[in-house]
Amino acid sequence: MALDFYTIDDFDLDNKTVLVRVDINSPVDPSTGLILDDTRIRLHSETIEELSKKGAKTVVLAHQSRPGKKDFTTLKQHAEALSKILNHKVDYVDDIFGSNARKAIEKLKRGDILLLENVRFYSEEILRRDPKIQSETHMVQKLSPLADYFVNDAFAAAHRSQPSLVGFAFMLPSAAGRIMERELKALYTAMDNVKKPCIYILGGVKVDDSIMVMENVLENGSADYILTTGLVANIFLWGSGVDIGECNRDFIVSKGYCDFVKKSKKLLKNYGEQIIIPKDVAVCIMNKREEFSVDEIPDKPIYDIGTETITEYAGYIRKAETLFANGPAGVFEKEEFNIGTDDILNAIASSNAFSIIGGGHLAAAANQMGLSKGISHISSGGGASINLLAGEDLPVVEVLRERATKKL
Repeated sequence: MALDFYTIDDFDLDNKTVLVRVDINSPVDPSTGLILDDTRIRLHSETIEELSKKGAKTVVLAHQSRPGKKDFTTLKQHAEALSKILNHKVDYVDDIFGSNARKAIEKLKRGDILLLENVRFYSEEILRRDPKIQSETHMVQKLSPLADYFVNDAFAAAHRSQPSLVGFAFMLPSAAGRIMERELKALYTAMDNVKKPCIYILGGVKVDDSIMVMENVLENGSADYILTTGLVANIFLWGSGVDIGECNRDFIVSKGYCDFVKKSKKLLKNYGEQIIIPKDVAVCIMNKREEFSVDEIPDKPIYDIGTETITEYAGYIRKAETLFANGPAGVFEKEEFNIGTDDILNAIASSNAFSIIGGGHLAAAANQMGLSKGISHISSGGGASINLLAGEDLPVVEVLRERATKKL
């Protein structure tokens, strides 16, 4: 699929004011308020640094968490972290589009970088509406007259239709940043050139995303096999008639996933030979790992796939030509239950297949294990990449495409 939208290369940005939307949403220690990991800040520093070196007056828009969460905070620390990474002062203003923010933008000189306040402090930012309506919000209307261009580099949030993500493209000439460009090139190339056998490894706790992908790739024939892990596997075990124990059933019910158990039954009926579910699992008993066949699971929480399942899954992975993986195999934060995640990542990294893994926990685990070089592409956005693989349109990408064909 052609990347039929503008990139940074298409515009002369020297001495121009550029609004750039990034996704530097970072893990924050709830007790100290300190940033625990700066991976995403480092990731987007590439685009921000390039804009500055091209002479742009760069205004950075970003978010941190969402209202009601303990890590919903200002971006002051992010500005400090970005300054250190770039070895270039990044100014920060605790305002989004008010008079303080606008005055700070107007004072920018060639090469300057300014980070505005957390855009989710603005109530309209968290409303999902039609992109054209988002362009009429106060944020977009107040900031657009001060800028010459808009650059969207927030691939990880590309599946969201929010003002700072889709609104500015209706008001300003717009381009994809380097992370957005690289992600889409990798994902579209992989999707357009799938080599068989193609295997999806779907786990984690975001069952709705995994089921959506599963339905799409099985229906269109792009997947040969789906290997299930994590909570996804538990739901399919239950759907297949396995007694997974009351505590595990209760957990699925508490997450509101009962409908997905019904969907799993339907998918197993239609594509049973292609959906591979665990033969054994690891449960937590007195904080220790104990493995059981799926025929004799005790009423204890399932925290990982078992050794027999890991061996079977590794066999499928070795034979694959294309691999897509999203979500850890279990509670990998606990050392005794990271075996499934670690072994599957090792199998992917040592395979000869073209491999893509989704963002979030699985990407973090791959980086921690030093396996990133063995994986063809590690996506910065789990939600966005999984939506794309499921055949869903990404609002940010659709707007960039649409506006590239029209003159403002």
